[in-house]
Amino acid sequence: MPARIRDAERMHTDTERCVRAVQSKDARFDGWFFTAVVTTRIYCRPSCPVVPPKAENMTFYPSAAACQQAGFRACKRCRPDSTPGSPEWNQRADLVARAMRLIGDGVVDREGVPGLAARLGYSARQVERQLRAELGAGPLALARAQRARTARLLIETTALPMAEIAFAAGFSSIRTFNDTVCEVFALAPGELRARAPKQAAGTAPAASGALCLRLPFRAPLNPDNLFGHLVATGVPGVEEWRDGAYRRTLRLPYGHGVVALTPYPDHIGCRLSLTDPRDLTVAISRCRRLLDLDADPAAVDAQLRDDPLLAPLVDKAPGRRVPRTVDEAEFAVRAVLGQQVSTAAARTHAARLVAAHGTPVKDPEGPEGGLTHLFPGPEALAALDPEALALPRSRRTTLTTLVRHLADGTLRLGVESGWDEARARLAELPGFGPWTIEVIAMRALGDPDAFLPSDLGVRRAARELGLPHTPAALTARAAAWRPWRAYAVQYLWATDDHPINCIPAQK
Repeated sequence: MPARIRDAERMHTDTERCVRAVQSKDARFDGWFFTAVVTTRIYCRPSCPVVPPKAENMTFYPSAAACQQAGFRACKRCRPDSTPGSPEWNQRADLVARAMRLIGDGVVDREGVPGLAARLGYSARQVERQLRAELGAGPLALARAQRARTARLLIETTALPMAEIAFAAGFSSIRTFNDTVCEVFALAPGELRARAPKQAAGTAPAASGALCLRLPFRAPLNPDNLFGHLVATGVPGVEEWRDGAYRRTLRLPYGHGVVALTPYPDHIGCRLSLTDPRDLTVAISRCRRLLDLDADPAAVDAQLRDDPLLAPLVDKAPGRRVPRTVDEAEFAVRAVLGQQVSTAAARTHAARLVAAHGTPVKDPEGPEGGLTHLFPGPEALAALDPEALALPRSRRTTLTTLVRHLADGTLRLGVESGWDEARARLAELPGFGPWTIEVIAMRALGDPDAFLPSDLGVRRAARELGLPHTPAALTARAAAWRPWRAYAVQYLWATDDHPINCIPAQK
């Protein structure tokens, strides 16, 4: 089985390769394709622990939704609906990838297919056609499969009444909820709850009203730079590290929430407190995106190991992820505040902005918790007085121009954004140079190939490793790392002893 699987975009059509993956129970391919067994009418993940079916009885689909549309139900042993998401949607910016990110963000449930198409700038027919061509299912079927996953999660991990679960998962009626759960899982909702596995590490009972979940990922995952970066750059009042967990507030479509994310060897523990349960799907999607949990470390690390100067860094601590964001507009504002200043200074500027313009919230941990505000949205910041900002005049202009364009919609940095188009729009704004644009592309837009050749930490690491350290020469050398240059940056940053590379001590 080849180590690199980044060419698996149409893998489900390669029958021989899929059969080999199933027979070897290769977990690296979970989420890339699904195995449907024609004799049992069950679909599984490639790593299903049961005895593999005969090759002639297997057929392969690119999505769980396609399996369900073809009349297959989810396996009760391997639970294919709980696999990590396909890495494809994080490494592409075409129509299908952007549509899948929006569906994951709950747009179809909130705005329907017309709303999805409008955000993408295409007709509903074109979106439907392209999704069916690549995934074997249209946007409604894909959203339905997601609702089924969310419903199962709530059924198995909470004591919420079934009626509340139905509407929280996005179903329009209890009858539709019951019919979908029975069809997809071959069990009634009550039976599904009765069969639910007992709580494991990372899903212990939490404060009243909190949901405790397990977020899967593809191994390996190195949490050091991931959590270290989020904590070292965290904004007081919005983010904190407490009791071994990264905690932060979330601005969500129907309300707000607080999440605590804890790294474990085989999953991320996720404790969510939401003001409206309908925000569960989008909250999970944004937390997965924040921690880059749908990445494909096998493909990334295999390519970076081809460079003999990077290989020792990869071998020492494989599985580094790119720390991203739960709010693209928030990160863009913070990137401007961090221009040409230290990490501590950037946190101070952001904390002042939060105290003056953020929305106050109540920490579910009570007085012990340190979360006090939601980060202010573009609409709130668009009215701020530039003279009140303790920033150089040029940076005030940069910040106020940015928030004005974000607030009026002329600049869009959400999951529906095309990476190249967003870069071009940012470049038109005053004060946006290559470093700021690329760090936004890396952490807000999610481009896995974003690169920071002028970053001081990257240049320092390049010099120490014997790589070219001028921006032009390093960019030329980094062409061999594409399309994973953002991950190469994480490995280069990790050569320093900066706090961003270390998980803090318990607090």
